[in-house]
Amino acid sequence: MGFLCNGPMRLRPSQTRTYKIPIRQKIPHPCYCLRALRSVRIQCSRPRNELPHTVVVSPLSERNLMLPHLPPSTDPTALFDLVRGNFQTELLACAQELGIFARLGKGPASEEELRMELGLAHRPFTVLTCAMRAMNLLHGLPGAELRLTELGRFLVPGYTYDITGYVGLTSQLPGVQHLLEQLRNDKPGDNRPGEGRAFIYREGMDSAMEDASTARRLTLALSGRAAICAPALASILPLERVTRLLDLGGGSGIYSVALARANPLLQVTLLDRPSVLETANDLLHGEPGADRVQLLAGDLFHTYPKTEAILLSNVLHDWDLPMNHEILTRCHEALPEGGRVFIHDVFLNDGLDGPLPEAMYSAALYSLTEGRAYSRAEYRGMLRAAGFVPTSTTPPTAVHCGVLAAIKAN
Repeated sequence: MGFLCNGPMRLRPSQTRTYKIPIRQKIPHPCYCLRALRSVRIQCSRPRNELPHTVVVSPLSERNLMLPHLPPSTDPTALFDLVRGNFQTELLACAQELGIFARLGKGPASEEELRMELGLAHRPFTVLTCAMRAMNLLHGLPGAELRLTELGRFLVPGYTYDITGYVGLTSQLPGVQHLLEQLRNDKPGDNRPGEGRAFIYREGMDSAMEDASTARRLTLALSGRAAICAPALASILPLERVTRLLDLGGGSGIYSVALARANPLLQVTLLDRPSVLETANDLLHGEPGADRVQLLAGDLFHTYPKTEAILLSNVLHDWDLPMNHEILTRCHEALPEGGRVFIHDVFLNDGLDGPLPEAMYSAALYSLTEGRAYSRAEYRGMLRAAGFVPTSTTPPTAVHCGVLAAIKAN
């Protein structure tokens, strides 16, 4: 396929150009070929089997395909688990370096006793012990005594079949050393050196989300998972009688537009930082339902606009318990009596003992944000403390996510 033009196409946003494409061999429809360039939007003036094809080319940003309306036919969850697989090695090595197995090899200990002996704050201790439970190395309910499992005894120094030396071979890996420092300091790191905190923003914080280029990169990085989950979420949220919904910290806007498409009477307000909304505006351009999505610049730390329902999709896991109480309290103030809040997120088991993929996700969140993954029981406690009545959970959406709903009480 050849273009009747000289040099690369460089168009300003207001420009379009038309090219006639001669067909030299059997090829797919020119639109499909051009879309691989991921820099133009294409319209063809004739059907696929007629020649010549006239193609109208206009500039577009990183994405130029319509956002999917249906979930993928193949479940990609395993790929996400593989991406986070490094945390299994790193958490295991950190637990050994901190002395968890050596201490519990002498006998059981209460969570608080062990936490104090290790010198860890509550958040890193919870992330670490949840992972060890999920790996079947520790057992004991939250608040109860922690004990080693039979498998965990292999990590006790001096045990007949002691493998601490083998595990220790990983202790100097850069990822292990970095995570060990974070566990001890209880502070998130940058996604890239010197870039600032990824995915979270608060006043006075050096945040990557305030820089246009890094905010775009990080927002687009999360948009792939959103495109997988959004169609499923839109199919299960009970919004038939809702006309106004606030998508709080909605990022790319993919959830917003999916809900608008599924609910023809729904008006959605997407609230996020201005640099994030620039990317959302590009992604939603021309999408069905996008005309009912309003982009509103703001943050989580000030009053939210009045609405009938609020979606918190993968938001609360970025923050610690006190901050989540503030967010949910502001949600309560923005809703009428009977208004609903929907938490769409990954949930740990109520016993904080896994599942293993979710425990690794919790570690990933810990390393980049001020939060971690929470259990449904923990979220219900947060909701009740803010004045909500938890109602029900819904079927899972995708990539380990599900929904927990609550209603504003008197």
